[in-house]
Amino acid sequence: MIELRNLSKSFITPDGAVDALKHVNLTIRDGDIYGIIGMSGAGKSTLVRCINMLERPTEGTVLLNGQDLGVLSDKELRDVRRKVTMIFQGFNLLMQRTCLKNVMLPLRFSGTPKEEAEQRALELLKTVGLPDKANMYPAQLSGGQQQRVAIARALATSPEVLLCDEATSALDPKTTHQILELIRTINRDTGITVIVITHQMSVVQEICGRVAILENGTVVEEGDVTRVFSNPQAQATRNLVYPEMAQGSLQPAPGGQQVRLSFNGASAASEPLIARMAMECGIAASVHTASIRSVGEHVYGYMLLEIPGGPDELAKAVNYLKAMKDVSVRVEVSYGDTGGDGQ
Repeated sequence: MIELRNLSKSFITPDGAVDALKHVNLTIRDGDIYGIIGMSGAGKSTLVRCINMLERPTEGTVLLNGQDLGVLSDKELRDVRRKVTMIFQGFNLLMQRTCLKNVMLPLRFSGTPKEEAEQRALELLKTVGLPDKANMYPAQLSGGQQQRVAIARALATSPEVLLCDEATSALDPKTTHQILELIRTINRDTGITVIVITHQMSVVQEICGRVAILENGTVVEEGDVTRVFSNPQAQATRNLVYPEMAQGSLQPAPGGQQVRLSFNGASAASEPLIARMAMECGIAASVHTASIRSVGEHVYGYMLLEIPGGPDELAKAVNYLKAMKDVSVRVEVSYGDTGGDGQ
């Protein structure tokens, strides 16, 4: 288990001190795939470098299985970093070495005999789906293949924790999905704890069980991914989960009757809800704007409907929509005094 207690990190710049992290408290359980997400400059990379003590915190404690990493010597930290390995956006492979020798490198540094290191490296290249690339050089591989080699290298010392610092940011969506599937499989098969540092909510949505939202060096929200998606509390979270709202595209049009639906883990968004309401209630609503996404088998997001007619039609539509499970209804604009909030 990894515990961050009151973790802070400041840097001295020509313009004065910069607080990159401010009193961060997190607990990451063994075997989790844990996401840490924030926009550029939020402090994500500083946080991940503090976890493995590549950056020493200004204040606070990093505990790995109850051991305070801040009191360890440089030699002891080198031993810890064999248990807490890392992959990066830029892959960081040695271009003058073959894929096999890249994967062997941490084993050779740790004193593993050459033949044993080579056998382990070949097994890992098979694990990441590249058994035929052992004697090729990184420049001969695609970006996704290079990241697979980097993952194999990170696994060479049988670590307990894998840190992924924007590991898929340089990859196209299809390759990103493949790399995330590989990480998920490794997590399932080995029980390794994975910490995913990213600015992409889609990555968190696909692979993580829990997530922390970082803004200006502070954790503004933390919890299960499904809970964060269904009911984001912090403005930074809402901006990440539903960027359309942050940009104002889900604002009601002037005048008329608009009803905002919030899908809180519902299945209704995958059904022809508007068509059903038209058939059953005779109300032909139109979709003004929408931001819907799926997390597992559940649907989260918002939809803004234009309701034709007058107050009677609005009330009828609201009553129909409120009967849907896991759907909250709120009248945004109405004629007369029919409006109000529906839960």
